[in-house]
Amino acid sequence: MKSKRLILVSLILAVTLSVIGLAVNALNNDRDSQDTEASIMVDGLKRTYLMHTPPDRDQSKPLPLVIVLHGGGGSGAGMVESTQGGFNVLADEEGFVVAYPDAVENHWNDGRSKEEVDYRAHRENIDDVGFISALIDQLVKEENVAPQRVYVTGMSNGAMMTYRLAGELSEKITAAAPVDGNIPENLAANYTPGKPVSMLVINNTADPLMPWQGGDITGPFGNKKLGKVLSARESIELWVKHNQCSIIPAETTKLDNDSNDGTQVRRITYTGGLEGTEVILYAIEGGGHTWPAGSSKLPERVIGKTSQEINANEVIWNFFKNHLRQ
Repeated sequence: MKSKRLILVSLILAVTLSVIGLAVNALNNDRDSQDTEASIMVDGLKRTYLMHTPPDRDQSKPLPLVIVLHGGGGSGAGMVESTQGGFNVLADEEGFVVAYPDAVENHWNDGRSKEEVDYRAHRENIDDVGFISALIDQLVKEENVAPQRVYVTGMSNGAMMTYRLAGELSEKITAAAPVDGNIPENLAANYTPGKPVSMLVINNTADPLMPWQGGDITGPFGNKKLGKVLSARESIELWVKHNQCSIIPAETTKLDNDSNDGTQVRRITYTGGLEGTEVILYAIEGGGHTWPAGSSKLPERVIGKTSQEINANEVIWNFFKNHLRQ
């Protein structure tokens, strides 16, 4: 009798585990179905991107779009890892579409000259502005993205590209958030944005690759110069002036929520810009070439500290959702 009971319990347990397994697989399949690999032809090149849409979305309701640009040598999928999938989680919770485009041979044509960097994007003057413009148009048409709520963020090479897009696609981009990047000097020489764009800038003061004070960008081991950039302050001031914000900060706040991460944050806010625009700088004192609260494949001794004072995904989305193209 005892052995029969044992067999019965074993059978029930096996069936239960099987059902749970099927349920988990179904859940994972549903989750996977939200992530789409897609492509678009631009200037004869097949351009690829990864797209994440929230589950059970109402296709009749226009949703905001957040475009997330990877750093040099990275990819759209890699950017999901660097941000620890944070934008995807927020997209599911708050209802927006996320697109992670891929650069040609992993580098964006961010405005630096081909004399400064020898990447294919710069040598061949790849039209990355045209790619992102076409991507926006396609997602507005096919995914019912709200054209008044298109936002761009990016890290490092992707941050410099974010600055370029804000300048050259200001009629399509409502707000932008470059992280760990300044405006290339070569780009700044002819930088004439058409419309005001709200800007949230996150820079780390101890960044060993992207100089806080401007000057030469260096490779991760400091043995290669990769073009010159404005300082973080000059990059900010350009947008404060363009948006016609007050040059006197409306607010300066200091954050030190995690006493163990070796960083502190100064948040400086400039308001009163045209069409309700503003410019906000998060200056992370002691931070390295990192995405706050994100992850990196390079060790701290090479790229510096990762601040835990803020979660960049949440800070950026909370900034974006408060801005609507008028």
